[in-house]
Amino acid sequence: MQQTIRILNQVLPILFLISLGYWINRKNFLSETTIDELRKIVVNLALPAVIFISFLNIELKSSYFVIFAFTFLLCVFLFLLGQLIKKQFNIRYSYFPYLATGFEYGMLGLSLFGAAYGLEKIGFIAVADLGHEIFIWFVFMPMLLIKRDGVQNPKEIFKSFLSAPVVIAILASILFNVLGGQELLYQLPITGALMTTFEFLGHLTIPLILIIVGYGIKINRAGLKDALLVALIRLGILLPLALFLNVYLIHGLLHLEKLFEAALFTLLILPPPFIIPLYARSNLDIEEKQYINNTLTIHTIISVSIFIIYFVLNPII
Repeated sequence: MQQTIRILNQVLPILFLISLGYWINRKNFLSETTIDELRKIVVNLALPAVIFISFLNIELKSSYFVIFAFTFLLCVFLFLLGQLIKKQFNIRYSYFPYLATGFEYGMLGLSLFGAAYGLEKIGFIAVADLGHEIFIWFVFMPMLLIKRDGVQNPKEIFKSFLSAPVVIAILASILFNVLGGQELLYQLPITGALMTTFEFLGHLTIPLILIIVGYGIKINRAGLKDALLVALIRLGILLPLALFLNVYLIHGLLHLEKLFEAALFTLLILPPPFIIPLYARSNLDIEEKQYINNTLTIHTIISVSIFIIYFVLNPII
């Protein structure tokens, strides 16, 4: 009984915050401009702060490189599979392959995992996500920009990668981790205050993200069936794959902690990256814009539902 109450107390806040975001939208309590500004705070300040602390404090092991390589190659495979499916079945939406790959780690995965298993456990899903981040910045984003603007300068792409707050947080925290500078960062006068500031910012991450996610839930009935198909194809592949890998890779081959199973499962059930509509062509027709937004919304709702069921069955309390 006590465990059931504990699980409910972890799960219900996720639903409450997403519902709050949806209510804020429906009642016009906050404007879309305000939500976009809150999103900037999350992406540029709160999220990098959480990621910096999580990579700083986690023990890096050689076995993690297997996970890095796997998530990167999986994303490449899903994109190529999306291209193949689009060609074989004459799918008319040009962004279908982009919706077939990638995972919305920053604006959904981190908040779901952190809310359910604890913000201090974020390092587990951060490790699972690292190969995916490399794919997003060096493969996915360049392809999105090329599709929108034509040929891109590799130097500009690399510059964008190194200037992204999340990437800076990952690289800096890994550097301090490898050099063993964790204790110094917390003990020295200025850096100690900075670490406390990062922790304060980190506490904003989960509630703000979940409210933003709830605010963005908008379903247009036109093209609903096509949008649902993307989620079914992705989850039809990734859901059994996640369960298989947890048994034979995470537990069987690498002998990693149980939380890595939850982290990998969470990552693989997530919807496609939310950046797709932001970097889509400006002259995209209305039907395809609705298709992209419907796909992201429907997949998000399904992903949250699957995650909650998984957490109830695997609370790791």
